[in-house]
Amino acid sequence: MRFIGNVIEKLQRHPKRIVFPEGAEPRVLQAARQFHALRLGAPILLGDRTQVKQTAADLNISLEGIRVINPNESEELENFTRRFHSLRREKGIKEAEARDAVRQPNYFGAMMVAMHQADGLVSGVSHITGSVLRPLFQIIKLAAKANVASSCMVMEVEDTRFGENGVLFMADCGVVPDPTVEQLSEIALSTAQLARHLLNIRPRVGLLSFSTKGSATHPSIGKVQAATALARQKAEKIRFDCDFDGELQVDAALVPDIAERKCADSKVAGKANVLIFPDLNSGNIASKLVRLVGHANAYGNILLGLDRPAADVSRGSNAHDILGVAAIVGVQAISYPELHPPAGGALAGE
Repeated sequence: MRFIGNVIEKLQRHPKRIVFPEGAEPRVLQAARQFHALRLGAPILLGDRTQVKQTAADLNISLEGIRVINPNESEELENFTRRFHSLRREKGIKEAEARDAVRQPNYFGAMMVAMHQADGLVSGVSHITGSVLRPLFQIIKLAAKANVASSCMVMEVEDTRFGENGVLFMADCGVVPDPTVEQLSEIALSTAQLARHLLNIRPRVGLLSFSTKGSATHPSIGKVQAATALARQKAEKIRFDCDFDGELQVDAALVPDIAERKCADSKVAGKANVLIFPDLNSGNIASKLVRLVGHANAYGNILLGLDRPAADVSRGSNAHDILGVAAIVGVQAISYPELHPPAGGALAGE
């Protein structure tokens, strides 16, 4: 709660509008109620009004201060249909198909964010990852100078000796199955930037492997080594103050005594606050293990590399998790234009 409490305090000073496409989901309703009660901004729920109101009544949740929109009845439906059709026309989509797509809450919510009618989006409570990411990737383009969209889990563990007073940034845990050297370096840099933005710290980024500094040989180890070097180059080019090291085993990255034995001269080993996994298998498995076995507070997946803030939460998330993710997305939105200077419009394909 230390970490998310600080995030909430930041957002209270600069409230934002967050759209939740799964408006009738009980956990989302509870999170939206808290979002408004904590003065974090305006929650926007998408869905059938009658169903949302009934679920809220069953849970004894007031909808005061919460906006409810039914995409099928929205006055923006035709405008959004035209915009989405223009984006996907080259892919062969028909106008009727565009309208059917925009009626779906995840598409409608992504369009709201792209058209500046909401500051960020949080979905995934009752949808698989593809159903959340597909609309975002079709409607919202990559941020300026970004080459890949990825994701990050922010984990808050009880033992404050790990990470930054118990906070760890872990990536990629939800988007890129087998990143290239270029993609892995980009994931490392964008995750480090998120850590700096949220905590105002010097990121110490460990790029992980089953080897530490050549203790084993395998092509996958070479990829991590190359990505580490490339991430350093990219950070130096934009004058981003950060430490990268790899390849590191996770114990060498996190435990000072082990780091002293394995790589004593490292600026990252033993004190990493950002962990970059070599592939999606390892990242997803590790993040769920930390959450379940380590009883960590888990906030994510926070999407990185897009031109607008958004998150794809786990279907196992509770209302507290969803509130925390919404607060992080809101804080991202405060300085998003500075973090990702626009290079034109926000819609993909423009």
